[in-house]
Amino acid sequence: MDHQPENDRLAIISYRVLVNGVVTPLTLTVEGELRWTESGRRKSTAKKGILSFVVEGNKVRVKTLVEREGGICCGGNYGDYARKDFDFEPLSDESRKLWYDKLHEHLDSLGRPKKLFVIVNPFGGKKSARKIFVEEVKPLFKDANIQLEIQETKYHLHAKEIVRSIDVSKYDGIVCVSGDGVLVEVVNGLLERADWRTALKLPIGMVPAGSGNGMIKSLLEPVGLPCSATSATISIIRGSTRSLDVATISQGTTKFFSVLMLAWGLVADIDIESEKFRWMGSARFDVYGLQRIICLRQYNGRILFVPAPGFESYGQPAICNVDKESYVGDKALGYQGPDTKLEDLDWREMKGPFVSVWLHNVPWGAENTLAAPDAKFSDGFLDLIVMKDCPKLALISLMTKLNDGTHVQSPYVSYLKVKAFVLEPGARIGDPDKEGIIDSDGEVLARGRRSYKCDQKALMSYNKLQISVDQGLATLYSPE
Repeated sequence: MDHQPENDRLAIISYRVLVNGVVTPLTLTVEGELRWTESGRRKSTAKKGILSFVVEGNKVRVKTLVEREGGICCGGNYGDYARKDFDFEPLSDESRKLWYDKLHEHLDSLGRPKKLFVIVNPFGGKKSARKIFVEEVKPLFKDANIQLEIQETKYHLHAKEIVRSIDVSKYDGIVCVSGDGVLVEVVNGLLERADWRTALKLPIGMVPAGSGNGMIKSLLEPVGLPCSATSATISIIRGSTRSLDVATISQGTTKFFSVLMLAWGLVADIDIESEKFRWMGSARFDVYGLQRIICLRQYNGRILFVPAPGFESYGQPAICNVDKESYVGDKALGYQGPDTKLEDLDWREMKGPFVSVWLHNVPWGAENTLAAPDAKFSDGFLDLIVMKDCPKLALISLMTKLNDGTHVQSPYVSYLKVKAFVLEPGARIGDPDKEGIIDSDGEVLARGRRSYKCDQKALMSYNKLQISVDQGLATLYSPE
C-alpha cells in the first residue's frame, strides 16, 4: 500500500511517493504545506506555498514557495521566499489521480485571483518599474497560473483614465506596479465611475516600484515581510484582502479622494519641492529635508478638527462653518463623499503659526518614514501630526526619528486621531507675500502665491478645504 497513515488531523492527503528515487511519505496539509522526509531530514514548503502544479507522465511537478531560512534549497531567492519546482512520483495510478484531485481542490478553495489588470508606471522613482515587473513580478504570476492584462501609463493621470473605462467584471483585481501615485489615481478613477460601488469592491494590489511606496510598506512591515516586489506579488497571489479608509478632500464642488496623507508646511514643501531630485529615489526626501530645515519656514493659519474619542483635550472648542457646497445631490455622477453631517459634530481648533501639519491614513509615508505609528487601515480616523514650533537642532534630531515613529513622542509634536478636519492655510511668517503648498498623496492640491511652481495650475485654490473619512471604503490585497 502506498497510503501512509497521517496522525496530523489537518492533513488533506498523505501517501508514500518517490522523491529523487527514494520512497518517502508526502503530506499535503490544510495550511497548504507539502511535508516530506529527504536524507533523514524533514522538509516542507511554506504555508500556502503551492502556486500551481502539472502532471507530466508519471510525475507531478509542483511550483512552490519556501521560506528563505529553511525548506527546499533552491536556486533563486524572492524577497523572504524562494521558488522551487518540487517533483514527486505517486506509486500508483490511483494515487496519482487522488493527488491531482486534492491539489486541484486545495488551490480552488483558496479564492485566489485568476485574472488581474496590471498597470505599470515606467516613469516613477528610478524608472525601474518595467524591469521589476518583467523580472520579478510576471514570472510569479505565471507560476500561479494568473492571467494578466497589462497596460503601461504614458502620462500623468493616465491610470485614472484607464480605470474609469475598464470593464471591472472581467477582472478579480487591479495591480499597480509603481509608487503610491498610481494607487491614488486608480482609487480616484474608480470613485468617479457611475458604478463606483461595484468598481471599488475590486481589490487593488501594490508592487513597490516608485519613490515613496508608503502603502505597500504599511501592508508588509507589520507581518515582518520586506518591502520588495516579490513579497508584494506573493501577497496578491494569495488573495487575502483588507479594507481601507478613504478621505474626501473638498473645496466647493471640487473633490480629491485621498488614501495616504495630506500635508501643509514642512512636509509638503519637502515632498513637492524635492521632485527636482527625483532621480535619487527615496533619498531625495532626506537630502532636501535637511536643506528645508536649515532655512525653516513657518506659516500662519488655522486648523479645525473633530477629535476621536480619547483626544478631546487637544486644541480649543470652536465653531466650524461647513462648506455646504461640498455636498451635492444623489444624482451626481460618481462617489460624492461620506454622508456625514459635519456641522453637528464637536469641533476644536489650533491656531498658527505652524511648522508642519500632517494627516495620515496609514502608518508609513515612505519606506523609511513611519509617519503615524498608530494609524490603522480602516478605523474611520485620520492621524494628525502637528508641529507649531521647534528649534532647528531639535527638529533635525526629530526628523531622524521618522524611521521608527518616535518623533510623535517629542514635546514639540501634537499627535492625535480625528474624524473630520478643516485647513485654513495662511502666508509665511516674516514674508506675507509668499504662501505654501498643500500636498495630498504626493500630488499638489493647491499652490499659494510665490510658492514652488506657483504658475502651474492646481486642482484647488490655496484656501479653506475640508476633509471627512469614509471607513473601509476601498479594498487592498494584503498579507494575512
